[in-house]
Amino acid sequence: MNAPVGSRSPGVLRREQLSDEVAARLRSDIMTGVLRPDTFIRLDETAARLGVSITPVREALRTLRGEGMVELEPHRGHRVVPLTRGDIEDIFWLQSTIARELAVAAAHRITDGQIQELEYLNEEMSDAVARSDPDGIARCEFAFHRAFNRAGGRIKLAWFLLHAARYLPPQLFATDPAWGAAAVACHTKLIEALRRRDVDAVVTLTEEQFSDGLARLLAWLEQAGLWT
Repeated sequence: MNAPVGSRSPGVLRREQLSDEVAARLRSDIMTGVLRPDTFIRLDETAARLGVSITPVREALRTLRGEGMVELEPHRGHRVVPLTRGDIEDIFWLQSTIARELAVAAAHRITDGQIQELEYLNEEMSDAVARSDPDGIARCEFAFHRAFNRAGGRIKLAWFLLHAARYLPPQLFATDPAWGAAAVACHTKLIEALRRRDVDAVVTLTEEQFSDGLARLLAWLEQAGLWT
């Protein structure tokens, strides 16, 4: 019997998920300077390092090629495209611009139940910070902002921000204890501002998170010597 149109086997779904995970890892390595500009990403070496087969690595590189993060050079392989300071600033500008619109919508339309959900997610993040659990911190941060961004009802705009946020290296921030504590405190202020329906405060707090993230990532890349 043929599978229904649009359905996918578990094997296909798993392969796509693995490809996405590899792409996320490589994207993060490029954004944090682990993979240096103009270096070549070898299929076999990368597959061995990540503990996967060559196929998801090849598919991940195809994705990154579409994003302009790598380019394919004939007979040589995939080369990391140089990342400038202006590129980093543009990425954060785009995210901040979209996030500002979502913040305004959330401040006007968020429900008490959605605010309670944000409180719960922030408590979970606080617990992860107390445990020094970077993976937990990253998951909770993602869940918090996903819930916040969807609270305004502008789902398509939230989708665009979700895809733009792929360029943020979550582990870089989540492994910094000072950042985790500051994020929890900022979330607490944001929730209070949402309860007051204080649009200006909600927007300001949202923008501050992006300006802080930009400053931290630029400082990291400078320390790593990316532009020396």
